[in-house]
Amino acid sequence: MEDFSLHLLDIAENALTAGASRIEIRIIEKVEENVMRIEIKDNGCGMDEQTAKQVLDPFYTTKPNKRVGLGLPLLAQAAREAGGDIEIQTAPGKGVEIHATFQLNHPDLKPLGDVIETVGTLACTHPQVQFIFEHRQDDEIICRWNNTESTNPTRTE
Repeated sequence: MEDFSLHLLDIAENALTAGASRIEIRIIEKVEENVMRIEIKDNGCGMDEQTAKQVLDPFYTTKPNKRVGLGLPLLAQAAREAGGDIEIQTAPGKGVEIHATFQLNHPDLKPLGDVIETVGTLACTHPQVQFIFEHRQDDEIICRWNNTESTNPTRTE
């Protein structure tokens, strides 16, 4: 995937398939620490322990009629290529929480892409789902948006 907005789209679509009615996406950049953290949290059906152990294997999928499941494996690969890692927390009935970290100055760090446009598109095509997006750089909020509270993202630039 060319940029992180495509990763976020894929993971959000998986959350929607899992019955999520709320999806939170946060991008947190800590410039002095040279770290970017992407957090995605949903309230979908979650995964059992066995599925959670296999979900980073690109040849594992929970979807019938598919032979591969590349969403999380590709995000994990992008994190590792940029000096970071990925952590997944989940339990049946508890949704999924994904934390991916990246070195901000790493030459293999992918661009963010148009994350606001991606989240907006998801919200338009799934109006019954609450989408919360926040992008922070150190202590400054770059953008914050909640489709159930506002029609326009709040940006500070």
